[in-house]
Amino acid sequence: MKRPMRGLLALIATLAAVLVGITAPAAQAAHPAPGSATRYTMTAFTNSSESNMYVYDSPDGTGFTLRKGPAYTPPSGLIRDPSIFRHTDGYYYLTYTTRTWSDLSTTIGFARSTDRLNWTFLYDYTVPISGLQRAWAPEWFLDTDGSVNIILSASVAADGEWIFKPYKLTATNASLTAWSPPTLLSGLGPNYIDTFIVKIGSTYHAFTKNETTKYIEYATASSLTGPYTFQKTGNWAGFGSYVEGPALVQLDNGGWRIYFDGYSAGKYWYSDSYDNFATWSTPTELPGLTGFVRHLTVLKETVPGGATLPTNTTRSLQSVNYPGRYAVVRSDSLGYVDPVTSSSTAAVKQSATWTIVPGLADANCYSFRDSAGRYLRHWDFRARFDSNDGSDVFRKDATYCARPGTASGSVRLESYNYPGRYLRHYNYELRVDLYQDTDTFRADSSFTAVTPWA
Repeated sequence: MKRPMRGLLALIATLAAVLVGITAPAAQAAHPAPGSATRYTMTAFTNSSESNMYVYDSPDGTGFTLRKGPAYTPPSGLIRDPSIFRHTDGYYYLTYTTRTWSDLSTTIGFARSTDRLNWTFLYDYTVPISGLQRAWAPEWFLDTDGSVNIILSASVAADGEWIFKPYKLTATNASLTAWSPPTLLSGLGPNYIDTFIVKIGSTYHAFTKNETTKYIEYATASSLTGPYTFQKTGNWAGFGSYVEGPALVQLDNGGWRIYFDGYSAGKYWYSDSYDNFATWSTPTELPGLTGFVRHLTVLKETVPGGATLPTNTTRSLQSVNYPGRYAVVRSDSLGYVDPVTSSSTAAVKQSATWTIVPGLADANCYSFRDSAGRYLRHWDFRARFDSNDGSDVFRKDATYCARPGTASGSVRLESYNYPGRYLRHYNYELRVDLYQDTDTFRADSSFTAVTPWA
């Protein structure tokens, strides 16, 4: 990591955003308080079937676990591009594409569920657009005025059956059975598909695939229906070409994550942004699911439960898969997992005894302080103990958020400022590594807070 350069680039990106009039996404998000947790629910169709939908969820937006698959099969037609949201009536609702890419497609489907896993078909809706040839990729959009909208990609015969434009449909009743006439979103066409919109402040941010160049591009507007102005085009974010199906969710640390389908390569990716959508992290394959899921959306909710640690108390962190070893700080200030027993020296026992305090960057997460007053932080993704220099970077580097571990009562500790990276041991060194969908990684990154050695 080149931290000075990262800070300079962030400053330049922020200034650039101001110059072009982009409303900055407010980093107001925070991890839920103890007793509650974030849950990310993913709905997707798969490479193996367009007739079935699979449901996954995750505590971190990175490592997803299959909850039911298939979870829903419509009574007729297909289910592609499923989009999920939770309505004020307590039900979860789906909307989806009902036909394969090569067939005439003039309807979108609807289903609902009480638990995200068991779904009841509601109806297929014929989209009232004259000359409609393809109605694809419907995405829920809930506006701040309380309206429930669908952003739909549609092509009509007059434009050519493969020339897509985005339209807005607005629910006209609470049961979501009646819809306003489709309204074209101006400025996002022709030939843009898979439009996904988020609203921050008074600005609408649209991520949409340019069907000519095959890039995901970015536009903004002050109204949901536009006119939209493109801010970034081409391969501006490093997502590459032949990508589609963008879906965004705000992470607990205030950053934004985009998921997208690299359909040509047969892979699925995600990337994060912390600078007003100006730059994005290097795309990372979605662990365990890349190459299997297709065109997904992710719903974020706060639910009861979650992993917790005691604060303002001393504990030792015991490795779950090497229970005779504990997280320690050695004389080189680096973190390891070392053997500690009742016969160990007082110095060794002290090295394995840390004070758990509310997170320096988020009080609903955790920081760990050694007997010398130094904090466990990562640098170049190696875990080490340093004195708090009071900087924002240090506070974030020294904050970890608890996720359920592999053993009862254990936790995995996710980096606050690098979501998807976990404190784990490798060759008995403590590191902050990218999540891997393996039992070994999950065990290596699980620790139990036990009675302190000193």
